[in-house]
Amino acid sequence: MMTYRITYDVDAGPQAGQFLILLDWGVLTQEEFRSAERASNARGMDFEQVLMKEYAVPKQILLAALTEYYRCPSIEYDERMPVPDELLSGLDGERLSLNQWFPVIRDRNTVIIAARDPQNPVLFDEVRQTIKAERYEFRVALDEDIQWFIQDYLHAKPGALIGTERTGLAYCRNTMAHWRTRLACYRNDLAEGRTDLAFLRWGLGFVALADVLLRSQTDGMAWAYWTLSVAGTVLGSFGLQGYLKVRRTRMKAPGQHTLVEVTAATLQFLENYHDLDQCSIERTTKGTMLARLGDCVGGYSTILYPSPASRERTHLARERNVLAAQRTIAAAYRTIYARARTGLAFIRTGVAFTGLGFGLMHYFSYSWSTAFDVLLIVAGIFMALDGLLWYLPVRKEQAEVARCTV
Repeated sequence: MMTYRITYDVDAGPQAGQFLILLDWGVLTQEEFRSAERASNARGMDFEQVLMKEYAVPKQILLAALTEYYRCPSIEYDERMPVPDELLSGLDGERLSLNQWFPVIRDRNTVIIAARDPQNPVLFDEVRQTIKAERYEFRVALDEDIQWFIQDYLHAKPGALIGTERTGLAYCRNTMAHWRTRLACYRNDLAEGRTDLAFLRWGLGFVALADVLLRSQTDGMAWAYWTLSVAGTVLGSFGLQGYLKVRRTRMKAPGQHTLVEVTAATLQFLENYHDLDQCSIERTTKGTMLARLGDCVGGYSTILYPSPASRERTHLARERNVLAAQRTIAAAYRTIYARARTGLAFIRTGVAFTGLGFGLMHYFSYSWSTAFDVLLIVAGIFMALDGLLWYLPVRKEQAEVARCTV
């Protein structure tokens, strides 16, 4: 074992002695080093834990110190590491914790071992008896990392591990979050379209009011009515321009089938991590695709087994994913309702202006202003048709609400 001849007056124990080089590097002062060792002994904590938590020494610095001390590469815990099932067969977590080592990688005929003390003479014999390989490569790791390896990879039988699922679950949550963000953008576009529609409605209303007053005016206020008509035209043009811009934008809401299919695709991970047959809600009606997706996670609940602790974290990760799936389904429904509201707003406005145009033609008979009445009728018909294009595709999905959203 290699030791360092430090010029500082520090008497370090076995654990702290591995980090004496931190004094040469100027990471700690002699007084801080002594204080950390006293705290470690008094509290029964690992010296490295005291350095990280109370003295904010980065993990990479500690690993670099151990690398210099043992003259071997270091390795960190990573739950994404694909540890082969053959290395996990027959491992005893308590025995691994006692000597602080864990097999992490098989590179052809070489097995890489993460160990807290790679120079422990007992370690090599134990590794050779447990893991069969032609060559062994030892890499130093912090005790905390080795404990995480043991907790995450030795919960279940090889091939049925759950500890390493959290990365996959987190990836699925991110995928659903991206889709919900996209849906929120679609809803914002729909809200912007309805706002522009309100401007258009007010503009046409001002023009219609000015037209009625001009036809029936007897008080010599024609200039005011023409001003009102011009203001309405400007306001309506502004609203129409804004709506057409939203209509043409790349972020316009997708078609109904696309919306539902993408939502279903983001929830496919449930098939790999959950037994949906036991938690789905039975329905008496056939239900739409989106409603069935909501029903299959509506009755889900997690029963926690807190020992070991990381199993509980994995169950909680599964629970978070199901809740995220429910939020994704709810976001899809909100987008559908936003489309329906937009369509209904157009239908309502179109019917109102069509009725107004016919009413003006009937009341004032035919004159040069009849062209404006016809314009109102045509605009109203197009608005109502556009509203039907928004509303009818989502009518069926809107009528079915999943149990998880109520």
